[in-house]
Amino acid sequence: MQEQMIELRGDCGSCFGLCCVALPFTASADFARDKPAGTPCPNLREDHRCGIHARLRDEGFTGCTVYDCFGAGQKVSQVTFGGRDWRTGSREDARRMFDVFPVVRRLHELLWYLTEALTLPAARPVHADLRRLRERTEALTRGTAEELEALDVPAHREEVNALLLRTSELVRAGVGAKGRKKNRRGADLMGARLKGADLRGATLRGAYLIAADLTGADLRGADLIGADLRDADLTDADLTGAFFLTQPQLNAARGSSGTRLPDSVTRPAHWTA
Repeated sequence: MQEQMIELRGDCGSCFGLCCVALPFTASADFARDKPAGTPCPNLREDHRCGIHARLRDEGFTGCTVYDCFGAGQKVSQVTFGGRDWRTGSREDARRMFDVFPVVRRLHELLWYLTEALTLPAARPVHADLRRLRERTEALTRGTAEELEALDVPAHREEVNALLLRTSELVRAGVGAKGRKKNRRGADLMGARLKGADLRGATLRGAYLIAADLTGADLRGADLIGADLRDADLTDADLTGAFFLTQPQLNAARGSSGTRLPDSVTRPAHWTA
């Protein structure tokens, strides 16, 4: 499974800079300027690399540093379109490539969760179902551009989510009764003072934890799928065993060398800069 997780990480060297072209952004705290969908970012070089990659935060493009395509960029560039560059192909090919990229990105994010779920021993009762759904999702990502454009992603996501919910219940059941009762699903915890909070086994699915103080909080075995951790303070927090936590979520937060993390993610460089 570790090899499959690696394949679900962005490989900019095998992509045609799709996230820098296909996606729009608006001038804000995350982006220094507006850019419509389908228009190349002015910082994108001819070789599809970012001209200010080492200075993104300093230049006002923090939003770029917390984005991850989960490997969708190279899949669309090299598989769906067989290595055809949007710069040299037809306008129709370019339009279709930009339309397909967000679809594959959503499917790859689901693949990330399904792959991680298969590494969780407590979820063994549903491993067979997880494996079947993962194989089907992977097959969908290899469809033609026309098939991907017509795909009902919300319906497929609903099916995956039902199984991920069951996975969450199984994993959190082994954390402790006190933690399992902490249901913060979709809760508005923006700026909440949760310093040293016992959130073991809590479900924080889709919770708004923007700028929350989680200093020294115990998040072991917590379900963090979709939790908004922008500017949340994770200094010295313990996320050991926390699951469904992605790198983009972590990159958007603040932390320290004392923050304990699950093996599925890496410590963001800006935490110790």
